[in-house]
Amino acid sequence: MVRLKRKFGLACAVFAGALSLASASALSQTIEIGIGTQNTTTNTVTGGVVLKELGLLEKHLPKDGKYKGVKYTLNWQNFTSGPPITNGMMANNIQIGMMGDYPLMVNGATGQATKNETQLVAIIAYNAFGGGNGIVVHKDSPYFQLSDLKGKTVSVPFGSAAHGMMLASLQKNGLPNDFWNLVSQSPEVGTTNLQEKRIDAHGDFVPFAELLPFKGFARKIYDGVETGTPTFHGVVVRKDFGEKYPEIVAAYIKALMEANDWMRRDPKLGAEKIEEWTKINKEVAYIFLGPGGIHTLDPTIKPKWVEAIAGNYAVLQKLNMIKELNIDAWVNDAYVKQAFKELGLDYDKQLSSMSNYGVTGKDEVCNAAVDNPREAGEVWVQGGGILPFSSPACTLMGVRKLSADNSKPNAVYLVDHALGIKVFAEAAFYAIDASPSKSPQVVPFLLKKDAEAYASKNGGKLATYPEALAAVGASR
Repeated sequence: MVRLKRKFGLACAVFAGALSLASASALSQTIEIGIGTQNTTTNTVTGGVVLKELGLLEKHLPKDGKYKGVKYTLNWQNFTSGPPITNGMMANNIQIGMMGDYPLMVNGATGQATKNETQLVAIIAYNAFGGGNGIVVHKDSPYFQLSDLKGKTVSVPFGSAAHGMMLASLQKNGLPNDFWNLVSQSPEVGTTNLQEKRIDAHGDFVPFAELLPFKGFARKIYDGVETGTPTFHGVVVRKDFGEKYPEIVAAYIKALMEANDWMRRDPKLGAEKIEEWTKINKEVAYIFLGPGGIHTLDPTIKPKWVEAIAGNYAVLQKLNMIKELNIDAWVNDAYVKQAFKELGLDYDKQLSSMSNYGVTGKDEVCNAAVDNPREAGEVWVQGGGILPFSSPACTLMGVRKLSADNSKPNAVYLVDHALGIKVFAEAAFYAIDASPSKSPQVVPFLLKKDAEAYASKNGGKLATYPEALAAVGASR
């Protein structure tokens, strides 16, 4: 009997010791999270570099329940495009990644084919009509529109959102795949080759089609908005990671939403910080993510985006450029819905909204309220603030007034009359009223052909930026 008691006591001690070790193990558990970012792809920054620099993911990671005592190791991995992130996810070195629409589909299809399934769990930023991707030529190029590039050497990062846009542009215009000589070049290589005139044109994703013209050596001749197909960057998660740690995925999306709010709260500061962290010019970051910007920050997975995925998938499938993808199994909005629920927000309300925050304020030059987003302009004053204006003409008058006061603009922003996207005024073409007037009509366009067509139809004339500035000066 004594021997049995001793054995029972010894067993209890061993069991208690095991429990203690298990408890200690749980308390010391470390969860490593690999996060694949694209810091220089401006419309992904609120899902990547902003979270990292502001410590927002750490703020939202779960710390209670099964996560009590857990230590987190965040392994931020920065890339210039989506395909390397997909490679990392297939190797399980990256659990959360972000990329553009076409790479997202390839990510999903590759995961399903290799039993390393991923799921699309949130959107970072979108343009409902395709704005952001674009094709640029050298500023001295004789080419001004897509049709001018027949038989020319055009580069694009293969597998990117811009590559998908270019494939879609051919299909939309009924052009053959050999319309141009398309070669694969990264943004860095394509930029250098364009600057040195070794290629005729370069297609790229955000922010390069705006960045290169801003730097002064390129001109944009095609914008993805001409395809009429939505473009977006989204968040993919390894399915096994999400199923094991759903609270972490929801926490990541909550951090993303806080980063979006941070950007909207002070877009000038946000753009300045993005420049500091990514070396992308603040003026370029602002044209995408500032008020009335080319891209809208919104994590919801809208039905329109799922429809666009199906359409984009059909483009790639027709060209035998993608494996089979079960879209219904790949798209999973449960995590983003949970994030909204935990924050006390209405997911369905945001799901149905397509609104962006706009330029507002008082136009001090024309003494008018700034309340029409399609007409509003802005001037980022060198060493100063960002001034709002009520119309293109008033914006250019503001530029002239600044010049008279010995001030200079860092950037001047207008809205393209035809495409509805924000453009740099210096890079735009204008249709201006040819008759003398105290209130000249100045209508900006990204594309020369659109400005020519408008001027011809409305009895005006085509003008460059200096000519448009002169026109508003002559009216004063």
